[in-house]
Amino acid sequence: MDAKNGMDLSLWSRCFLGHLPTPFHSLKRLSETLNARIWIKRDDLTGFGFGGNKVRKLEFLLGQALEQGADILLTTGGIQSNHARVTAAAAASQGLEARLFLTGEQPPSFNGNLLLSELMGAQFDFIGDADASLLMAAAARTLAARGRTPYVIPLGGSTPLGCLGYVQAGLEWAAQMASEAVAIEHVVVATGSGGTAAGLAVGLALSDVPTPRVHQISVSRKAEELEANFQKLVGGIVDLLRLPVDLEIDCCFYDQYVGGGYTCPTADGLEAIRLLAQTEGIIADTTYTGKSLAGMIDFVRQGKMGRDAPVAFLHTGGAPAIFSKPEVFFRRACCR
Repeated sequence: MDAKNGMDLSLWSRCFLGHLPTPFHSLKRLSETLNARIWIKRDDLTGFGFGGNKVRKLEFLLGQALEQGADILLTTGGIQSNHARVTAAAAASQGLEARLFLTGEQPPSFNGNLLLSELMGAQFDFIGDADASLLMAAAARTLAARGRTPYVIPLGGSTPLGCLGYVQAGLEWAAQMASEAVAIEHVVVATGSGGTAAGLAVGLALSDVPTPRVHQISVSRKAEELEANFQKLVGGIVDLLRLPVDLEIDCCFYDQYVGGGYTCPTADGLEAIRLLAQTEGIIADTTYTGKSLAGMIDFVRQGKMGRDAPVAFLHTGGAPAIFSKPEVFFRRACCR
């Protein structure tokens, strides 16, 4: 229970998967390189199924699925979806089936997250540019008619229930900030479907530490759409937890680091990935964390965050996907 707000997340069914809490520490060599004060929250180290931020969301979603007697999980994502990979792992760990509706065409070979999902026994539907929500709903009806009990998980697990994983993460992180006696002023996070940032912003607002500004770096959407999704999810979390509507939430939204689109690496993102790897030995990915890292580095270099303001980067994982496009690191083959 959070003493400040009387909120008890244990009231919701939860299937514990992750290795939590994840580490929170300073990036000393990167800070020296950029002449800044930079910290990192290592949600790439949630551990389960190769880790990443999706583990936290799946704990609550899988909890509900098991409570409802589900025997198969349906979800969607791109070919190299981190969320699909963790859903496959979650299903395998509980003796369930996983059926993944992946946008795009079936590739000639399986690598990265796709290979991991196959190893964990997932079934695949490669759906091109079809509407995944409609296809999953139809599949769920067919399965139910056959006596199965399907549980549908939307893109990224970004529902108010899934967001509880990052409400919990925000409270966890705030406790670590207090323990380290560091007053983080800026948090930088990659944002796709929006659930991670929404839950995190609410969790930090509910904590006893001063609320930092959350900078959301889009990996696919325009800033206006990002903000609309964020506000909708925050509203859903507030309703689910019966929270006051006047939470102190400070967020900014950016779309200038998207490049050629979702899954398309950018030159600045590749530079940022190399810089983090060569100063700290930490690996970021090209779709999510590379772009948000590039945004953070750009903010710092431009002085937008202040040289003495402690900045924290949320590492949401995704490293397996870099093995699907190794050539971009050698040819600088970026999407523009």
